Amino acid sequence: MQALLDDQRVAERVLDHIDHKTTDMGTEMWREPVANYRSEPRFRAELDMLQRLPIPFCPSAALPEPGSYVARNAAGTPLVVVRGDDGRVRAFRNACRHRGMRLADGAGCAKAFVCGYHGWTYQLDGRLLQIPHDGGFPDVDKSLHGLVPVQAEEKRGLVFVTQIPSSIGAGALDGLPNFFAADQRIFVSTETVADVNWKLFMEANLEGYHIKPTHKASFYPYGYDNLNLVETFGRNSRVTFPFRRIEKLRALPPDQRNLAGMVTYVYHLFPNVILAVLSNHTTMSVLEPLTTTQTRFHTYRMTNKGEATHEGADAKATRDASFVSDTGGKEDAAVIRAIQSGIESGANAHFTYGYFEKAIVHFHKTLNGVLGMPSNS
Repeated sequence: MQALLDDQRVAERVLDHIDHKTTDMGTEMWREPVANYRSEPRFRAELDMLQRLPIPFCPSAALPEPGSYVARNAAGTPLVVVRGDDGRVRAFRNACRHRGMRLADGAGCAKAFVCGYHGWTYQLDGRLLQIPHDGGFPDVDKSLHGLVPVQAEEKRGLVFVTQIPSSIGAGALDGLPNFFAADQRIFVSTETVADVNWKLFMEANLEGYHIKPTHKASFYPYGYDNLNLVETFGRNSRVTFPFRRIEKLRALPPDQRNLAGMVTYVYHLFPNVILAVLSNHTTMSVLEPLTTTQTRFHTYRMTNKGEATHEGADAKATRDASFVSDTGGKEDAAVIRAIQSGIESGANAHFTYGYFEKAIVHFHKTLNGVLGMPSNS
């Protein structure tokens, strides 16, 4: 897997692009059939893929202590992920082994999972602990009726869940950078639903070709139009969006150039997760496809690395997050809704992605490859 550039090399590349009025470019175009955003069989294939890959479920910081849990649907499956008394993170299908009642909702901290229907109780490691009035169940072997586990792995500050281990997931977590440090804290988490196809939102994060037309009064005054670095590592990618203040680094020796606050790093963790490292906070968004035209977003907003102990860090992070979501975020959302509407117009048989949209091409090419479908370039 190709290693990502360090900050000094990123700064050098960005400044060179500024000087020459250039940007990173791909070498191929991609024509994505509009039918792939509407097709039910394609959608079911994508959900099946999401169950067979190790998918980032939440940051490790969402499970700070024994008993901490996060419960939600992933690729249509109710799951609960919990940190055990031994510190290990485990994942289970979120259903009681008696009558299938959901055991947990949202996020919280518990000493055990107790079914709200009949009180069957499970330990944090999934073992069935208690059956009320167990004399009525003489043939139930508790050791065979624990919660049904799914594969969970904690790595690089993230919790990955694989519902159905498969060969397509082999090596997917090799060579990943450290995304989160132990000092980073979650200061807000949200869940929203939008009436858009999940891939349309993903695409909006993977190019800077739209910055000036879409964000003329919000992001563009602080950044550049169509000036990005685009790196791919395995199935994933990183797009660097520089701020104009990066010019301040010219006077510094290359080995002293620190990019904190000078760029936004947007990581695409294939297939459905975006990590964005912004000036004063970091976001993680998990895109859960609900239908061909509806997506649920699970978003975690966190302090940046090294900022947790700084006075006023949470306030800065909150202001930063508000600016991003209330300005550029709303502008992107309006564009994505308009594209979703445009899909129904019948005007396009396919969407065309050019050299400036290298990360989107990588996304669709990789997606087709994992799904076993031919190239459309």
